[in-house]
Amino acid sequence: MSNNIVKTRKTRYIGRMNLKNICIILDRPDESRNIGAACRAMANNGISCLRIIGKKEDYDEERVRILSIHAYNLWQNAQFFNSITEATADCTVSAATTRRKGKKRKGKLFFPEEFAMHADRISDNAKVAIVFGNERTGLTDEEVDECTMAVTIPSCDDFPSLNLSHAVQIMCYHIFRAQNKERNGYTPINLERLGSTVNTIADKLSDIGFFSITGRDDMERFWKEVLSRASLSEGEAQYIEKIFTKAAGLSKRKTAGIDNSHK
Repeated sequence: MSNNIVKTRKTRYIGRMNLKNICIILDRPDESRNIGAACRAMANNGISCLRIIGKKEDYDEERVRILSIHAYNLWQNAQFFNSITEATADCTVSAATTRRKGKKRKGKLFFPEEFAMHADRISDNAKVAIVFGNERTGLTDEEVDECTMAVTIPSCDDFPSLNLSHAVQIMCYHIFRAQNKERNGYTPINLERLGSTVNTIADKLSDIGFFSITGRDDMERFWKEVLSRASLSEGEAQYIEKIFTKAAGLSKRKTAGIDNSHK
């Protein structure tokens, strides 16, 4: 079995997409610099298959290079086609990016994150195409109909049009995140571990005489409620423990110094 296949409890197999099989298709883009910026957006997210509807000689390679930075090889390896149908012929799914709901689609448009989840369920051997229209006109209804589904990127009604490379970045990012679900900024500690931190805080406060006879239970409850809302990482929990431990140690030394001065 492929390493990219996940078996669920119901013995149903779900494929994880292979980023090498994600095809970004630009339909007759106007501006060479936008192609370069799109290459960079793709490379940021580990996607390398670029297909363009149009002719390579119609574009200024130097302008592409300037904006693509170190992703210029995507342009060098790009494939050129005469139509969306030709460019997506070897793909299992083709998604048109559009703001037009269209009569035939009846308003059935995926959001980027929804499409990414759908693409992630497709076998890692299948190719998935995401099609972006011309900067000025977008995709026509006829061009959208050449695709098997449509995706819309929500934006402000007062200024709904996105730059081509920005749209590519948004779609590629969601595809990348769906394929890399295990990547998190950090893993919050659980309540058992949090209890240890709260206990350290209470112990150190007790060491410096913060509690007289009662009050520790209320203080522990307070810290547990506050810190649980903060969703601490392990490193943050340790840092807080060190702060209270050091504060208690400094307090003890200061108290000992005062006591010795009276002898």
